[in-house]
Amino acid sequence: MKITVTARKPRNPVVAHAHFRRAGSHRPGGGASRQQAFRLLQRELERLKHSP
Repeated sequence: MKITVTARKPRNPVVAHAHFRRAGSHRPGGGASRQQAFRLLQRELERLKHSP
């Protein structure tokens, strides 16, 4: 008994690279903006602490 396996349809090679690069919008992630907001809050609290 002979088993024949047909080849699958080849995948689009461009899509694989796009997935690896996490293709999407060209915006910074949410972590960067949260860190910036936290630093601004800390500066403001320090400024208020030292004001009379």
